[in-house]
Amino acid sequence: MRTLLTTAVMLAAALANGCASSPQASFYTLSPGRAQEQTETGTPAPATTWAIVMGAVTIPEIDDRPQFVLRVDPNRITLDEFSRWADPLKSQIRRVIAADLALQFPGALVSGYPQSVDPKLTYFVSVDVQSFESAPEAASVSVLWSVKPPKEGAPVSGRTVVSEPTGAQGNDALVAAHSRAMAAVSAAIATAIRSTRQP
Repeated sequence: MRTLLTTAVMLAAALANGCASSPQASFYTLSPGRAQEQTETGTPAPATTWAIVMGAVTIPEIDDRPQFVLRVDPNRITLDEFSRWADPLKSQIRRVIAADLALQFPGALVSGYPQSVDPKLTYFVSVDVQSFESAPEAASVSVLWSVKPPKEGAPVSGRTVVSEPTGAQGNDALVAAHSRAMAAVSAAIATAIRSTRQP
């Protein structure tokens, strides 16, 4: 009986140690680029007279999961079970592009989701992320985007391909590189919007 009791105690201790030493998952979010010109504290925000609304946002199915998808070689990936997106990657891309555009156009009402807005004053932006690659040395994206101007304006479409060096090891550097890559996509969309703005 004493032997059985000793064995049970040892087994419980081993299980407790195993649970205590299990790695904990880390959760990450993309972040918008910093405003090129910060508004002075206390200065009222400019009145909004037009709007930008995010429409469809699509990403590759392979990336549509919580785990980080890491590129090992051209034909192989791995899933990092302990490095995860805090919310769906598609939602993060939508949010960060909307935030970047809000920084670019402080006079516009920018929404990450469809809203009841006046189509005569609203730009509609759609985004198709064709690749979202994560590797130790760089974060790379290829994005098709389209801007539909107000009224009967002709849509403007483009593709932005960006490879941002991580500059350091680890997922913090990788996520920061992806944020910079998405800021470059947002900048291209902003340029398209400016090209169609009425003087």
